[in-house]
Amino acid sequence: KNFLNYLTRYQEEDLVGNCAQTDVKGDRSLRPHQQEDPDLYLRVVEKREDGIVVRGAKAHNTIAPYADEIIAIPTRMMTEKDAGWAVAFAMPADAPGITQVIRVTNYRKRDKLQAPITRYGSADAITVFDDVFVPWERVFMCGEYQFAGQLASLFATYHRHSYTGCKPATTDVLMGATALVAEYNGIEKAPHVRDDLAEMVAIAELVYGTGIAAAVKSVKAPSGTQIPDIVFTNVARYHAGINVYREHEILAEIAGGLPATLPPEEDFYNPETAGYMAKYIMRKQGISAEDQHRCFRMISDLLCSAHGGVVQVAGIHGGGSPIMERIAITGQYDMKSKKQLAKYLAGIEG
Repeated sequence: KNFLNYLTRYQEEDLVGNCAQTDVKGDRSLRPHQQEDPDLYLRVVEKREDGIVVRGAKAHNTIAPYADEIIAIPTRMMTEKDAGWAVAFAMPADAPGITQVIRVTNYRKRDKLQAPITRYGSADAITVFDDVFVPWERVFMCGEYQFAGQLASLFATYHRHSYTGCKPATTDVLMGATALVAEYNGIEKAPHVRDDLAEMVAIAELVYGTGIAAAVKSVKAPSGTQIPDIVFTNVARYHAGINVYREHEILAEIAGGLPATLPPEEDFYNPETAGYMAKYIMRKQGISAEDQHRCFRMISDLLCSAHGGVVQVAGIHGGGSPIMERIAITGQYDMKSKKQLAKYLAGIEG
């Protein structure tokens, strides 16, 4: 009931929320109740008549710096001994006791060579809950450890399914940059370039198509919401994650070393060096020096900037690392029927 009331308000006020799920976790081999510092998983430190007090931190909160609400949920399955850490709630992002330690990255600032890519970046936070008071009406789970894993898994499924739409779009950007620099270098018809581009197409469309399959095979929950097929969702997210560096590798191979050693923008406009830059950046005839410069400046941002590095690591771990997708796949896949098929073909009874 608390959550339904909150959902109604959330929709009526058109709020923006950040799902703060990932605890900092401490020693990964230990459960929440086994940690030397109990605050390494967000936990309830006090229960009152009017609410609870929580302490801990959540990491990798991409939306948090510009969200209205922080919605905290468990990050894993829990046992009865972990009941104190089985907590879910929502609080305003600027509530007393909440501190966001924010890291911002952008593609590199330009003075003259403005381009759409330079308008974008990201902001991430470690969200600290320092004895934050949460009224009962904002509490959705408090000690119900039996449901912690289910809630964590359900959010992960939705998050991973969202990747089947957004991740192919990032591949489209890398693919387009690869095709463009191949053209500008005069090698767009080279067999190895065509093979590499075909590989990128295969990655993007496999992830996107499997995401569509997950939606088509979705099931309606008792609440009325659709839950995407878990196996298809995790297969798609898995292939998206394990191919992130491969996509960047292809772009780096085709572009060559210039994205890493490209002179600063100022040297292309400095009267003493501008002529040299315009002359020696040239590749294929018919393409202006400025367009060549724009192409390599964009690729340098994609491959060599601070934000480019963030995008690569986020592409692997966002929504769950590849090992988590493999665990979900093996946990949900009907392997028994495949064994029965093998027995039938081998002539094994039973």
